Order: sequence, then C-alpha cells, then structure tokens
Amino acid sequence: MHRRTVLPLLAASALPTAALRANSPWTPDRPIRLIAPFAAGGAADIIARIVAEELSPLLGQQVVVENRTGAGGAVGTEFVVRARPDGHTLLMASQATHGIVPVIARLAFDPATDTTPIANVAGVPAVLVVNNELPARSFPEFASLLRARPGQLSYGSAGIGSSTHMTMALLLHKAGLDAVHVPYRGTALAMPDLIAGRLAAMTDTITSGLPFIRDGRVRALGVSTARRLAVLPDVPALSEFVPGYEVLNWYGLSGPAGLPAPVVATIHTAVQTLLARPAFRERLAAQGMEPLAMSSADYAAYIARDRAQWAELVRATGIRAE
Repeated sequence: MHRRTVLPLLAASALPTAALRANSPWTPDRPIRLIAPFAAGGAADIIARIVAEELSPLLGQQVVVENRTGAGGAVGTEFVVRARPDGHTLLMASQATHGIVPVIARLAFDPATDTTPIANVAGVPAVLVVNNELPARSFPEFASLLRARPGQLSYGSAGIGSSTHMTMALLLHKAGLDAVHVPYRGTALAMPDLIAGRLAAMTDTITSGLPFIRDGRVRALGVSTARRLAVLPDVPALSEFVPGYEVLNWYGLSGPAGLPAPVVATIHTAVQTLLARPAFRERLAAQGMEPLAMSSADYAAYIARDRAQWAELVRATGIRAE
C-alpha cells in the first residue's frame, strides 16, 4: 500500500508556464480556494501552502489556502463536498479525511462518492515524540513505562480520527500497549502541552514535528516508515520494535463530486508538472515529505486501500468518533 511511485514526467517541468496554461483544457476565471481542513501549522496546512504557492502561476489564478477545521477534517471536507463543482474550490485531502474519519464517524456525506480525486501530492511519515522529562529514551523504555502505568499516561493528536490519532492507536494496538487519548484541534495546539509535560507523547508528522525535535524541545523515539529517515538518521524505525508497523500519511488534491473532466485534467497536469521539478521535490524533502505521483485513477485506488486498512483497525479496537 505504501509503495513509492516514480514520476517519469521530467520533460513536463521544462514547459513554460504560459504554454501550460495555453494548452490546458480548462482555465480558472477567478482565484481558487484550497481548503486545508486542519489548523495552521500542521502538515495539511504546510503542504497546502506550498502547493498553493507553486500552483498559482501554473493555473494563472491565485490559489488561496483557507483553514476550516474540526471533526478530524470532516468540517472542511464537507465544505468542499457542498461547493459548486467548477474547479474553484479544492480540498487538501488526506488519510484522515478520506481513509479514517469515514470509518469511525457517521457523516452526512461519503468522501468515496462525494468527492473527485484529482492528484496525490506527497506522503508524510510520522514520528513518535515524547516530553523531555519522560524517563524513556527509547521505544522499549517507553513501552515498559506504559506497561508499568496502564491507562495513566496521555498522548495528544490533531483530533479524534485524525491521522495522528490513528497512527498512535495503530502503534499501541500492535504493541499491546495502553494510553489515554487527548484530542486537540490540530497538533500545533497539542505540541505546547507536550513540551510542558501535560502530555507524555504524540505521533506527529515529520513536517510539523521536525522543528521541535531539532531544537530539542521534544525527544523523538521512532519514525513510522519501514526504514530510518535521512532527516532523522539517528532515530530508529518503529518497525524495529513493532514488526509490521508502517504508516505513511498522504496528502492530495480532491474536489467536489461531478468535477468536469477538463478541470480534473488541468489541475492533475499542473500537479504532475510540479512533482517533476527537482526544486519542488527538494522543497517537499526539506519538510520530510515524499512525492507521490500517480494518475487520478491510481490515486482513487490508493485512497480505497488506505480506507480498508483503517476500517480493519476500527473493527479490532472499536474506536469511534464521539
């Protein structure tokens, strides 16, 4: 499910911006709203702003990021679901909005049928971080601490059903551990409590957690990928301690259902052009992101496989939105 996709579109990156617009099957006639359904400072917000900045000249209109938070991303997602399908309102879709929330909550819509997949953009590994005063300097020590104090230590997340919640829940489930979940409206709001010691731990995305790790405000115990990451070479993969554990949070562009094919084609081509540019890929890498380029159809299939994984976890643990 987490296979890396290689993009053979380097030639596209050489096309002048004006030529791309001239050859596009659709042209936006006003600014485009890109809905980031999580709080400012989190991974969804960061990648949305990078994509918006880079897409604007390709589409010939400003792409404006708008944060609409709440319900694990469902508030922002529903806003896009209800929007007019004309290409001027897009969603920074994610593992949370399309893979997790639909299987833990009763929604008035279904992202599988009520949104149009356009283009996957990037995958973001997660990192397990703990308060510096916690007497655990490795995952085995952290696991021992949780076993000694079952149900006493707490972990934060970006909200019930968010990728940061489920990433930690999956880790605890596979390791046979227990901790108290404390949801926030974004990990940017949870991080101060982790630093202050009001939380013991959190699985955050590399994108938003890396600055706090690098300046020593929190301690990293492991990453969610199968192998160690170049940006954190001294931090082990959690799969070294919990066999079979691997999570890659994904982010991509989706729109309302019924989005016309010319709109999908235009935006998809623009995203592929960005992903083919070394400078853009380097910009993603600097945030700990891995480019994920695929066709719109493959993106839809990727979303379906991701949703199936979280549905299995929900069946095993009984996690439900409150």
